[in-house]
Amino acid sequence: MSRKKQVYEKITALYCRISLDDGGDNESMSISNQKIMLRDFAEKHGMFQYEYYVDDGYTGRNFNRPSFQRMIADIEAGKIGCVITKDLSRLGRNYIEAGSYIEIFFPKHNVRYMAITDGVDSLTRQEMDITPFKNILNEFYSRDTSKKVKAVKKACAENGKFMGTYPAYGYKRNPADKHHLVIDEDTAPIVRRIFEMRAAGTGFHAIAVTLNEEGIPSPGVLYYQRKGQSDPRRVNHKWADQTVKNIVRSEVYIGNMVQGKTGTLSYKSRKLVGKPEEEWIRVEGTHEPIISQELWDTVVSIDKKKVRKSSAADGYKSIFTGLVYCADCGFKMRNQVERFTYKDGTPGRYSSFICGNYSRSGKGACTIHTIYENVLSQLVLEDIREKARFAEYDPEQLVQQIIRLKDKEAKSRLSSCEQELKTYTARLSDLERLMQNLYEDKCAGTIPQTVFQTLMHKYEAERAEKSEAIPELERKVKSYLENRTDANRWLAIIRRYTEITELDESILFELVDRIEVGETKKVGGQRVCDLRVYYRYVGNVDAALARDIAASENIPEERRLPLEEAI
Repeated sequence: MSRKKQVYEKITALYCRISLDDGGDNESMSISNQKIMLRDFAEKHGMFQYEYYVDDGYTGRNFNRPSFQRMIADIEAGKIGCVITKDLSRLGRNYIEAGSYIEIFFPKHNVRYMAITDGVDSLTRQEMDITPFKNILNEFYSRDTSKKVKAVKKACAENGKFMGTYPAYGYKRNPADKHHLVIDEDTAPIVRRIFEMRAAGTGFHAIAVTLNEEGIPSPGVLYYQRKGQSDPRRVNHKWADQTVKNIVRSEVYIGNMVQGKTGTLSYKSRKLVGKPEEEWIRVEGTHEPIISQELWDTVVSIDKKKVRKSSAADGYKSIFTGLVYCADCGFKMRNQVERFTYKDGTPGRYSSFICGNYSRSGKGACTIHTIYENVLSQLVLEDIREKARFAEYDPEQLVQQIIRLKDKEAKSRLSSCEQELKTYTARLSDLERLMQNLYEDKCAGTIPQTVFQTLMHKYEAERAEKSEAIPELERKVKSYLENRTDANRWLAIIRRYTEITELDESILFELVDRIEVGETKKVGGQRVCDLRVYYRYVGNVDAALARDIAASENIPEERRLPLEEAI
């Protein structure tokens, strides 16, 4: 039996493929046109027993395509005697794998391969000598296309355009511009609530449990509900810790677009790998935020503390855990609970903090630095109310004092930096003009070559010096302006607490970055504890207020309280 007769006793596979790389609007490449071309060619050559294998929307850079793999399985089962494609690139654009199928796999299984427009026929060896070169050109085309597509996507991302597949939970695409996000009013309140719960110190798991108990659909479930489809994923369809964590750590909710976090190792692979943070594309203010910057900062500060609060046997948790530090060695202070019984049999408790370094290594490492929680709470509450009253009384003066504290000569330095930056920028423009004129004079022959080289070298050196100095000047100017922004942000928060009577965890998370506790001292026969509160955005502002507060209220620089009275 001849090989040709064997081929025609089996079916002929008419393989069609198209991907976005090939251009979805290219009619000549469309699946329907490929089918017509392949059918006409097969029938013209007497192959009337054929079957279509179609991969619509699959890249040619790899062979992990459902219909292609089904065709390979049919070949291995002996069902197919001939494979026909419109051209070599329809089979694939990876020249190594494409060549392996054409030169090894098909002949091994006695399968004839034909590429119509490339004139390839493995039975007659027509055009087979140049087939490897055509496959290489197809791969070069794929590589070039991949580079161009990535360049376009990167440029769009750098311009703040949304290039993702699915908008973040709480947003939807703008109907007038698919690359711009607008708030989804149905889900945005849930996002705000998640952030508020986290800002109050609620853990990721507890937030997820609350949302599940209230029957709020998770993002994945909601997506399929809106499409009117059942969720086909074989996963837990409930809110999970990681889902909540992803939301509260995404800058999209403060109006920033952060893209390019992942990429492929090469154009041949679709496997995504994480990119280092410095390679991410981050653009601020691309869309309307769902939450405020202050709420975001509160949540970020909680994540940075990474505090795991364990409950005591009676369920008690200290609101200060993770915030209190030893002023002398810098270690976190450890919360411990002492229990006792009153005369009437009622159980009682003393909650206190001691230096973690002392607790772990003893007196050789540090001293005990004991402070009872009720004393700590009274001192911190007094400090907050004091700062709030001053902020309410003279906010502008307070802002100036804080800025002066962070940079004593900030104002004068800002003016100097701005003037220097303006001078350098103007000089750069002058140098560009001088160098251009110098070059024109050289071309016109009005100055000697030696003079040209001397002046050009001088101008170039000065331009390099100025260009190098400008970014640092811009950084200094920005730093001062950020000092004012941070001070104003803190001011807006602290002013809400002039009449506060009791502390809770949410207040501490919003206001306080850390609390430093000094060792107790004896002053006038009483034990006195020194304490400093470091606020978010501005740090410790006692030094900035010492003169004004001491003058108006006669309160010393450090918070002091007799321990016997507080206990």
